[in-house]
Amino acid sequence: MISVVLPCYNEESAILECVNSIKKDISKSEFEYEIIIVDDGSTDASLSKIIESGATYVSHPHNLGYGSAIKTGIKKSKFDTILILDIDGSYPTKHIPDLLKIYLESKVSSQGLDMLVGARKGKVYDGSSIKFFFRKFLKFLVEWTTGRKITDINSGMRIFSKKTINTFLPQLCNTFSFTTSLTLAFMLTGKFVKYHSIEYNVRTGKSHVRIFRDSLRTLQYIIEAIIYYNPLKLFLLLFLVFAFISIFFLIFYLIYGTIVYLTLFCLIAFFSLVSILFGFLMELIRQKINLNK
Repeated sequence: MISVVLPCYNEESAILECVNSIKKDISKSEFEYEIIIVDDGSTDASLSKIIESGATYVSHPHNLGYGSAIKTGIKKSKFDTILILDIDGSYPTKHIPDLLKIYLESKVSSQGLDMLVGARKGKVYDGSSIKFFFRKFLKFLVEWTTGRKITDINSGMRIFSKKTINTFLPQLCNTFSFTTSLTLAFMLTGKFVKYHSIEYNVRTGKSHVRIFRDSLRTLQYIIEAIIYYNPLKLFLLLFLVFAFISIFFLIFYLIYGTIVYLTLFCLIAFFSLVSILFGFLMELIRQKINLNK
């Protein structure tokens, strides 16, 4: 029994094709299912297309964000197994049967996956050089924090349990970074996450993603999540960066004997020490809060 949750904001040109494609491919799994579309305050003809599709729907009075739409769909769902994906046609629905098979078979085996993620690949996914750079930087930061290899930090196609995710919903991001926040929340609390390669298509219609703006927002949430779940890792990274820079200034001082280099070395070394001490303090506060819960 599967609940498919589709967030929607001004996707009138993609809705019918996506819903029909999901119905066609998910029926191959022979599971009872429902399709829930959350119209997140669309200003085009999305709502009429959603009604025409025959899917269950919820409509937000105004735009609240990608993550908020998914949260609404999860709360509305009647089945425990949740599949989310974008409604713009970028995630091929032909992968649904395989993903469901892997996830549900793990539940009756020793694996017991908490989440299965469709890991995108190909030129469409790589995108522009700017997009590639931001993704690699954010990926490094998340992998450093979790200590685990992450194939795709913000894939919008994933399967998980409603019961499991409900405990995290208040902390998860309401906007574009929802999937990144979900990855962090699961991995930093010891949940089992597996990646399965999928194709990635050119989306139907105009993208609502703004690379620079949304990457900065994602970075902001990643930092907030690290501070919430594992603050020491963030300040350890700052400590290493400051320490590395200070060593360079020390070398310059030893070579050239300039007092400016010695001053910069002392100043940055001090910041390095403060960073790690502040990290330990934040970690102690986090542990105390957890003990009081």
